[in-house]
Amino acid sequence: MDKLSILIPVYNEKDTILEILSRVKGVKFPKEIVIVDDYSTDGTRDLLKNLCDPEIQVILHDKNRGKGAAIRTALDQVRGDVVLIQDADLEYDPKDYPTLLEPILNGLAEVVYGSRFLGGPHRVLLFWHYFGNLIFTLLTNVLYNINLTDMGTCYKVFKTSVLKSLKLKSNRFGFEPEVTAKVCKAKARIFEVPISYSGRTYAEGKKITWKDGWVYLACLIKYRFLD
Repeated sequence: MDKLSILIPVYNEKDTILEILSRVKGVKFPKEIVIVDDYSTDGTRDLLKNLCDPEIQVILHDKNRGKGAAIRTALDQVRGDVVLIQDADLEYDPKDYPTLLEPILNGLAEVVYGSRFLGGPHRVLLFWHYFGNLIFTLLTNVLYNINLTDMGTCYKVFKTSVLKSLKLKSNRFGFEPEVTAKVCKAKARIFEVPISYSGRTYAEGKKITWKDGWVYLACLIKYRFLD
């Protein structure tokens, strides 16, 4: 791997953005960091505008478009041969990067998912959120004949050539099922590895809700049979 491209979609994360950037920069890999602010309104944009770092590129959306759109914007700018997606909150720990990258660096995988359900340390939180993850992961496995444990994880790593070949379309949280569906249909080699997870409550800023479950369902079915 010549360079790791870390894509960070951001929306209203002023309390965590500088800390997550500090943690990401502390990872000892040749890297570039591409941040896309998805029209934050809480002061996040002001913090990002003041960054001056050769490893960091900041792109500002002119309106709120969603996580999937932010990832596509960032993907247009990457120069690394491996892409890793990092949320801007502190739920996922960049200390897990070596574990995530190992299957790709060893030539075993083209895509790696960091699973919250393979035994890594995790904060104990909401049952129904956990249950929803299990249901949608099970549906993914049935529709695409695979055996993932965590379809909805943020920590997804790709060879850049694979991710760019998928022609992604979803603008919001539909990115997760869409990219999984298209990776499966492309017959990419997928590995899962355990990661740590420090989830947030809704009071702490978690954004995905039960309404996004309908998007997950629609995407999984659409990309299995129609796209």
